[in-house]
Amino acid sequence: MDKRTLVDKLKALQASPSCCPELKQAVNAYFVALAAEQVAAKNLIAELEDDVVTIDELIEFVHSPELKEYFKGNEALAKIFTDNAEALKTSGAKYCNCFACQVGLEILDNRDVLLA
Repeated sequence: MDKRTLVDKLKALQASPSCCPELKQAVNAYFVALAAEQVAAKNLIAELEDDVVTIDELIEFVHSPELKEYFKGNEALAKIFTDNAEALKTSGAKYCNCFACQVGLEILDNRDVLLA
């Protein structure tokens, strides 16, 4: 059974004359929580879409003054980061390969799970 079918069954249960008031309240509480979950899921997806860095955004960052601030004087690490970004661009990558961006992409690819 998928979530949509389950919700339909809960609606039918709640509308049933044999459903006690306490169960109707529990079903209603679930629907309120489900609505809040949907809002939270949509907000999470919007934030992920905003935060996952494209390769062009990454390249722009590594050639910006903000790079020095980000690495706070650690030029060696900044160079590794820049070289990685350039190699990604050359390889045809579309997104940053850091852990957060990669997991973010995986979540976005499965957004239907969050929105179910």
